[in-house]
Amino acid sequence: MNPSMSVESFDVIVVGAGIVGLAHAYTAAQRGLRVCVVERDAACLGASIRNFGFITVTGQAPGDMWRRAMHSRDVWQAVAPQAGIDIVHRHLWLAAYRPEAHAVLEAFLRTPMAEACALIDAADAQERAPGLNLTQARSVLFSPHELRVESRTAVGLLARWLSEVHGVVFRFGETVHEIETPRVRTSRGTLRGERVVVCTNTELHGLFAGRIAAHDLRLCRLQMLRVQPEAGFRLPGAVMTDLSLVRYEGYSSLPEAAALRARLMQEERASLDHGIHLIVVQSADGSLVVGDSHHYGDAPEPFAIEAVDQLILRHLRSTLNLETAQVTERWTGVYPSSKTTPCVIDAPDDATRVVLVTSGSGASTGFGIAADVFDAW
Repeated sequence: MNPSMSVESFDVIVVGAGIVGLAHAYTAAQRGLRVCVVERDAACLGASIRNFGFITVTGQAPGDMWRRAMHSRDVWQAVAPQAGIDIVHRHLWLAAYRPEAHAVLEAFLRTPMAEACALIDAADAQERAPGLNLTQARSVLFSPHELRVESRTAVGLLARWLSEVHGVVFRFGETVHEIETPRVRTSRGTLRGERVVVCTNTELHGLFAGRIAAHDLRLCRLQMLRVQPEAGFRLPGAVMTDLSLVRYEGYSSLPEAAALRARLMQEERASLDHGIHLIVVQSADGSLVVGDSHHYGDAPEPFAIEAVDQLILRHLRSTLNLETAQVTERWTGVYPSSKTTPCVIDAPDDATRVVLVTSGSGASTGFGIAADVFDAW
């Protein structure tokens, strides 16, 4: 590079325009900092647009992740109308079909994380939510905290709002090759950032690969479907069932979850082997986004397994009162995963942070994580 050429400078450079990167850009801009986001693709195409767009609070890991989810929910609630992002629906309905699942929900209600939640008798819940099939259910946990956006459009709208309203500079289609803060070398030149946040999601072998390797991460592939129900079918909010109670740490860490897991191992071994737990959310056009499964490895193949989709659809049909359930789209997503921590915040030096959400909960916790990063910086 010609030494006489000026280098564009920023207070903060964020690498990665997924939801975790955008959360850090938003948080920095809110604090009056000049921000640049560098993204290797022409648009965000990764895990952030391939998931449910479901901001999940209830069931998050106790402590920091639950607190971060509550903060993130508040940010989404405030930012969405300003950015032109529709909140498609709200609330969570978690149906317990087994007595062991009901016992987990009763135990959860005794924790601080159950604030404003309620355990509803199945018959009462059926009247309030006729779209659910609760004839065999024991109870339903209702949470008022959750909300849902359409992830495949919300991320782009958030980026546009950050650019137009907060002056965040976006450089799409530009790969970051090297970071020696404040110097950031990209495929198009060199930038200067007083602080740099690296939010590169599944790129475990690129920037700061050595430091990332120390966290023993692997990749998780999930399978998702879009299902068209009959005209007029409406959900009262997001829906989960028993399998979620042995997956989400806010429930699964309770002693009562052990008995439920033992029973599910007998009755739903195939679903557990494929990491399946049912989540259903609804889009503005009435279609249902349904998932998901979890398969782990260093290089998970991109090929979906039909038997896994059929298991997910079986759970869907047994949980909802559907007349039709036509699959209109199928896709896979990938995110980094850890056996020990839901989030990695690493500091290669005083001016650089590497932030990876390792629990598939970037939309649910990203704004809270970003607030913690800048508060501690």
